[in-house]
Amino acid sequence: MKKTYIAAIAALSTLAACKPNIESQLPTKGTADFTTYVSVGNSLTAGYSDGTLYRNGQLNSYPSMLAGQFKMVGGGDFKQPLLPGNAGWPTLKRVLGYSTGCDGVTSLGPVFYSGTLDTAGSITNISAQGPFNNVGVPGIRCIDYTTAGYAYGALVLGGVGYAYRFYSSPTTEKPLDEATKLNPTFFTMWLGANDVLGYATNGGEGNGTGGTLPTDISPVTAFQSVYETVVSTMVANGAKGVLINIPDVTSIPFFTTVPAKGLALTRQGQADSLNAAYAPLGFKFSVGANYFVIQDATAPGGMRQIKSGEYILLTIPQDSIKCAGWGSLKPIPRKYVLDATEVANVQAATTSFNNIIKTSADAHGLAYVDANAYMKTLQSGITFNGVTFTPTFVSGGAFSLDGVHLTPRGYALIANEIIRVINQKYQSTISTVDVNKYSGLLFP
Repeated sequence: MKKTYIAAIAALSTLAACKPNIESQLPTKGTADFTTYVSVGNSLTAGYSDGTLYRNGQLNSYPSMLAGQFKMVGGGDFKQPLLPGNAGWPTLKRVLGYSTGCDGVTSLGPVFYSGTLDTAGSITNISAQGPFNNVGVPGIRCIDYTTAGYAYGALVLGGVGYAYRFYSSPTTEKPLDEATKLNPTFFTMWLGANDVLGYATNGGEGNGTGGTLPTDISPVTAFQSVYETVVSTMVANGAKGVLINIPDVTSIPFFTTVPAKGLALTRQGQADSLNAAYAPLGFKFSVGANYFVIQDATAPGGMRQIKSGEYILLTIPQDSIKCAGWGSLKPIPRKYVLDATEVANVQAATTSFNNIIKTSADAHGLAYVDANAYMKTLQSGITFNGVTFTPTFVSGGAFSLDGVHLTPRGYALIANEIIRVINQKYQSTISTVDVNKYSGLLFP
């Protein structure tokens, strides 16, 4: 009995000795103050997924994940202007389903949601419930952030209208006004992707060097001026935060899923027929994989074969390739192609914008997330607790069914990279999120 008592005392002493170590493993905030967190950005920040916005996507946005981790180090509540349902708004979301193509083959792929419509009230202004911590707006560009009446203008022009849902003065308010209403102590800012993405996803619509079309690449000087204005305003009252740069959009499934050399010929007769038809233009075809034929106003005959390093967009109608001869008997329309010149425009703008973002982060002493470099690591795969994520469309697990935005698991990967950088910059020890507890693509 006496020995048992002594052993118990020793065990208690051991537990007491371990207590400081247990406490030291608790999350700490370091030099940052997470009391009031605001997330600035576009569709990626709003939780956009599967080609639209819906409630579960918002609930699984990366800012919502961050806010949950920030709560463990003193962070407060995090309000989002949640939509009423999950059907998708302003368009129906894409889900995995079976469909039969023009060739009679039934296959699994993205189809539009056909379930219960639960979108009533999506455009209702709910600003009385705000201000909101997540002010991400699908479609917004950096250069829009100081535009008075942005929310009303987007609605009138047939835009998403999401900003109209939660801006308190949509006819006069600037997006920057909404971002500062809560006087944040900490913020994340992932702004700028749409200043180049619209040009790329529309097949290079515009002149690519800062034109006036809404889909064109934003002028670098305007981007720099507005970006610096937004950052300076966000930090004016001492807030700390994170600036996130722009990924290389040409590395996402929207551009990489349909291969340039995707014209598969199975018989020599097919190759011979195409070689004969295109002999005056010098096109070459053989059994196996061949480069598609595309429109090009500068080429002889107004067409040519696509080259390696050029991209066919995910939005190209597959039935037109299968049954209407697009890419073989007929050139693929240029709006479905990003050619070498347009790719160069995209990459040059991305480099310029990212230099501006990095310079701003350094000048204001803010954390900087190189999302461009991080997303490129997906090419070889990112593994979390035994699950590997890649950018492969559908099967890769990171990207949603629009080929541009992420799945909840993809957003969790980004959240963890942001946390890693925050911990490094502000000497905090915020815990990362469990990526695998979030959903990927749901198979029927």
